[in-house]
Amino acid sequence: MKKLALILPIALLAACGEEPAPEPVPTETVAPEPVSTLPAPDQALFTEVFAETCEGAEPVNTAVCRRAMGADEVACEFGLGEDTYLRHDATLAANADNTGWMIKDAEAICAQHGAHHN
Repeated sequence: MKKLALILPIALLAACGEEPAPEPVPTETVAPEPVSTLPAPDQALFTEVFAETCEGAEPVNTAVCRRAMGADEVACEFGLGEDTYLRHDATLAANADNTGWMIKDAEAICAQHGAHHN
């Protein structure tokens, strides 16, 4: 009887291992969406974009840019020349091919600061 008690569990284990594993189901691979690699808008970037866009305007002395989570645009406050206060506002938006920032409504911003828009 002891031999039968020892053989039965071994026989059950052997029977369980004989079933073939199911075939793997192919999964559809979805390409990830391209991630924007625009640089973070900071004072240096805003200064550069402003100088390129508004030729003849006083140089940016100070700037703070803020972007809401998931927003396509960036709100910037800035001071020009000797001014250390953030008296002026501008909005940055991605350019047409999403490779850089540009000043939204650049013509009005440049005119406001006595400069020529490129």
